[in-house]
Amino acid sequence: MLHLFCTCLLSFSLLMASSQVSASVTNSFKDCSQFFYMHTPPAGVKGTSLRRICQKYADKLRYATLYDSSRRLPLYSAYIFQKSDGKRRMDTPWMYEPQLVSDDENGNMRALPLTEDTPPLIEDSQAVLEDYTDAVEYRRGPLNPDLHQSEPDDKSSTYTLTNVVPLIPNFLDTSWNPYLDIIRRRLNNFCHGKSFVVTGVTVSGAAIQRENRDRLAIPKHLWLAYCCPRFDRNSPYEVRFMFPSYGGYALNGQTDQSVVEVPLKTLESFLKSKTDIDSDLTIFYKGCVSENTFKKKRDLTSVSV
Repeated sequence: MLHLFCTCLLSFSLLMASSQVSASVTNSFKDCSQFFYMHTPPAGVKGTSLRRICQKYADKLRYATLYDSSRRLPLYSAYIFQKSDGKRRMDTPWMYEPQLVSDDENGNMRALPLTEDTPPLIEDSQAVLEDYTDAVEYRRGPLNPDLHQSEPDDKSSTYTLTNVVPLIPNFLDTSWNPYLDIIRRRLNNFCHGKSFVVTGVTVSGAAIQRENRDRLAIPKHLWLAYCCPRFDRNSPYEVRFMFPSYGGYALNGQTDQSVVEVPLKTLESFLKSKTDIDSDLTIFYKGCVSENTFKKKRDLTSVSV
């Protein structure tokens, strides 16, 4: 009886908050545009019920997520890479996004309630831990991974269910996580300025079910693209051609799991061939322009004068 009372009380509190507080999740990334190259989000990513979330943790904006609330799946997360040692933060509880529930007063993500059943107001708007309980063939895979962040709070902010997608464990362990570490080391060593990263999914049409209803859409592919306008021009040739931008994609499957690394335009062409992607897809504004090119042009101008 006490458990039922607590659950109802939490649900009532969330409902009251939704009627008293102005919206924080909107149709714009205006408040967190700093996480996109040239303050410009990717264009051409489609969904049935899209919410643009400025992910906030401990009163600070950390990254941006385009969330499909009907599929309970993030379509991409955009963040600024931080040079790191690749260590993971293991003591952070899984969180949910109150802005999807009740337009939370300050927008801070919150730890999922410690009750036997998650309140319906949370469960109806986004994924919850119970969705993964019996789905033993899948694990939670972050789009913005903690190993691409260095500050403890930035790492902690990646542990929200609006930032994770269901992935096949073998793919996550043998293909995607090693690829994320390759990107970490590459940007650590050869990017001299900000690195803007967007990680996203293509949708397969399959879903994780719970209580005989579809709960979570299962990604068909994972993809990642980075933009580093200021990079080391003297880096070894085998990495120099991967700047200022490059990308990769992989099948979320039991076989053919290897990550294919490709130029940005090739990645965009691949994604355009998939569902829910417009033909005018662009991940980075003007394809991510090298600052080195700008500097060279300025130098030539000054010499001619």
